Amino acid sequence: MAVGGWHARLLGFRQDEALRSWLTEPDSLTARCQRACRHFRVRVLKSAKDEPLADELPHRRQAWVREVVLECDGVPVIFAHTTLSTAANGRLTRWLSRLGSRSLGSLLFTYPGFRRGVIEYRRLDRRHPLFRRAVVLGKSADYLWARRSMHRLGAQQVLVTEVFLPAITRLADLADDDLVLPLVAGAVLPTDADLVTDLDPACLEGE
Repeated sequence: MAVGGWHARLLGFRQDEALRSWLTEPDSLTARCQRACRHFRVRVLKSAKDEPLADELPHRRQAWVREVVLECDGVPVIFAHTTLSTAANGRLTRWLSRLGSRSLGSLLFTYPGFRRGVIEYRRLDRRHPLFRRAVVLGKSADYLWARRSMHRLGAQQVLVTEVFLPAITRLADLADDDLVLPLVAGAVLPTDADLVTDLDPACLEGE
C-alpha cells in the first residue's frame, strides 16, 4: 500500500543497476560504505526535538529528529533522516541521545530484538523537504531516490529515511568492480558491534 507517495516497490525506476543495488541493499548501509572506501565518516547535521514531516508519524506529535550525512573519502553519499516519537520512553530514546557521530544503522543491525518493517521507496523532488535538505550536500539534481523503513524495539519504533546522493553511483561502481583501494596501513574501521560495546552499560538496560 502506498503511504504519502511511498511505495513498497521501485515504481518508475529507470536508473542504472548501481543505484538499484544500493536502494535494495538488505543489510547495513554503514557497513557497505565502510567496505567501499578508505575513510568513512558520519557527520551530524541535526539532533533535537522537532515536528515530524507530514508523511511520517500520525497526528504529527513532537519527535526526536536526527539528520546525518554519510561521507566516503570526504564525499557525501547518503543523507539520513531519523524520526522517533516522544510518546513513549525507552532504550531507543536513551541510545539516540548518546549516539554522537556514530551510525544508528550499526545499532539497528547489531543489537538483538530489532524488527524491521517493509522498505518503502520514493523519488523525491523539490516539493519534498528532505529533497531540499539533501540536494545541497551533493551535485545539483532534479530528483533523488530515497527509501525508508520502520525499526521496532519493544514499545518504541524509529523511522529511518535514507536519501541517496548522486555520488553514490560512483561509489557503487567502484565497489562492484573491486577497484577500491586498500585501507591505509594501520587504519582500523569501526565494526557494527563497536557502537553497542561503546555505549554506557546503563543505556543497554531494559525499558
